[in-house]
Amino acid sequence: MITVALHPQAQTLCDLVNAMGGASASDDQLQEARDGLALLTAGGAGAPQPIAYLEDRSVPGLQGDIPVRIYRPSSDDGLPILVWLHGGGWTIGSVDVHDPITRAIANAAACIVVSVDYRLAPEHPFPAGLDDCWAALTWVAEHAGEFGGDPARIAVGGDSAGGNLSAVCALLARDAGGPRLAMQLLVYPATDAASDTESYRTNGEGYLLELKQMRWFYDCYTRNGGDANDWRISPLRVESVEGVAPALVITAEYDPLRDEGEAYARRLSDAGVPVTLTRYDGMIHAFYGLGETFDDAKRALDETAEALQRAFGTLR
Repeated sequence: MITVALHPQAQTLCDLVNAMGGASASDDQLQEARDGLALLTAGGAGAPQPIAYLEDRSVPGLQGDIPVRIYRPSSDDGLPILVWLHGGGWTIGSVDVHDPITRAIANAAACIVVSVDYRLAPEHPFPAGLDDCWAALTWVAEHAGEFGGDPARIAVGGDSAGGNLSAVCALLARDAGGPRLAMQLLVYPATDAASDTESYRTNGEGYLLELKQMRWFYDCYTRNGGDANDWRISPLRVESVEGVAPALVITAEYDPLRDEGEAYARRLSDAGVPVTLTRYDGMIHAFYGLGETFDDAKRALDETAEALQRAFGTLR
């Protein structure tokens, strides 16, 4: 395996975070962790792009209404749709925190983005967040025409824990016979709660996302008796991935989640699922949403837009 040096932009951010004491990873630091991600994104993502239309609304879920934010890049009807499930270890993050990247994807891919504000652990452990994401995805498929979307061209995607939720939703859609998905976008997805890969051993401390933090995230998420072996928590452990939607899988070299994301991409490929795997060398976890900080975030956004447009049949 060829390894390149940590990118200077990544080194600068890691040095800053490490000098502040590293990532929060305990219940008594929950609000600190949530605030920290919001500050990181606000400082590293740049000013949110203008968007043609934005609507906050609620959709029905199993345990009450689920807030969503709908981004439309134009007034055209029949636009394809990406349902975005944000990252943050199922525990931190929000539609507001991820607003800059969802705006950017909507504009770059010329598609509607529906960003889901699913319930977070530990207040709402598994399967609450997944239930919300699945309910939102099925609602979008049934009501796309109400907000200018095309129900025949829907993708699901997210980063980190959002990549996990997206992979699981794609499997659920396969098993339920729909919604039929054009693509799944998995950005450094968490796919196995074992957290015992080589990338955890080499990148599990000092590179923004740390092993201790992931263990806490999983503890929060499974606190209601969730079984880490359940494929809905660890999709890498599902019996079969045959028949799921085509995928773009993005990983980062200095990310503890690198190996499990790439292992999931290999499983998809081995099962005959069309998949593109791109590792961003020298990059760390969270780079994707920090376009003001990382030049490679812009490359990844361009790759995302092209993949979505190809899947939607709108690539020119």
